Amino acid sequence: MQRLICVVLCIPSSHINIYISFCIVQGTVLNSWKVVWVVLSDDGVEFFKRKADSAPKGMIPLKGAVLTSPCQDFSKRALVFKLSTGKNQDHFFQATHLEERESWVKDIKRAITCLQGGVKFARKSTRRSIRLPDTINLSELCILMRDQENGVKEQKLEKEKRVYNHCFTGGTVVDWLISKDKARNRPEALMLATGLLNEGFLQPAGDVSKQGVEGGAVSTVLDEPNALYYFADSGFFCEGYSSDEDVIVKDEFRGNIVKQGCLLKQGHRRKNWKVRKFILRNDPAYIHYYDPTKGDEYPLGSIHLRGSVITAVEFVPDAKRYDVDGNLFEIITSDETHYFLQAATSEERKEWIKAIHTVSKTGK
Repeated sequence: MQRLICVVLCIPSSHINIYISFCIVQGTVLNSWKVVWVVLSDDGVEFFKRKADSAPKGMIPLKGAVLTSPCQDFSKRALVFKLSTGKNQDHFFQATHLEERESWVKDIKRAITCLQGGVKFARKSTRRSIRLPDTINLSELCILMRDQENGVKEQKLEKEKRVYNHCFTGGTVVDWLISKDKARNRPEALMLATGLLNEGFLQPAGDVSKQGVEGGAVSTVLDEPNALYYFADSGFFCEGYSSDEDVIVKDEFRGNIVKQGCLLKQGHRRKNWKVRKFILRNDPAYIHYYDPTKGDEYPLGSIHLRGSVITAVEFVPDAKRYDVDGNLFEIITSDETHYFLQAATSEERKEWIKAIHTVSKTGK
């Protein structure tokens, strides 16, 4: 049985447009967990030692593969999913947060299904599948829904011993669409909501809504109070109830999570680059970074962002050319400490800069 190494996921322009992120996979010999650069294409998963490498170290074929999520093979590791090939080889992946895992699982399953049917993988065409009129602009509709004053209100909801932050129910979405004259009735509102879900503007949270997505019905958004959803790229996160009532939370961890994910970070001493998971919180304004192979319990370090300057850069001092490949940005703290980071894509870099800049101005 073969077990692979830990992963960073990326889509070059020559491949289909699939979800992009960092992920973790288990090592082959020592069963350790490491991070490598991975490309998900329409027929396989290739992984590289470095992003700039031209040849992959290996490939996992998707034809005949089976995906298992969640995978319970590791009691001390959450967010793991397993990809089993047609030759009975198991490959274990670990995502950095829940929505990342669900996005990967969703796209890999679609790619496998397309291979089984002999067709090329592509994201579902919302307009063809649910017959949305050409006059409807889902992107503009999502902007209206996310309006702080008049949009869909994000809530903190408790379901099945879990707390879901920055989410809402399917019924809330339906009610909003009807109240704003975007739909005439509930079936029509469900069609619009399904379009938003298919195009990635909405994401399912919790077992009920995820089962609705996987059920294959025409309307995959459920109009019921137990079906939870959240906006893509929002501050959504899920937490379970803690059994330890004596844990004292440090002040810097009290802020709401604004954004999380993996970035490459340059070390201050050796100037080498390593993948780190970052969690951005506001009020107080902190960003913590972790070893993505060891979980979120103990951060490797933190950056106090109040009064910091965040800018995109094209060059990093003391960095070798092969170590970095664009999408760089810099954080300069109020005490003039410099942090150099690299995102997977230019769009991701823009999102991180915007989020960190906002927190640095509004948080304590």
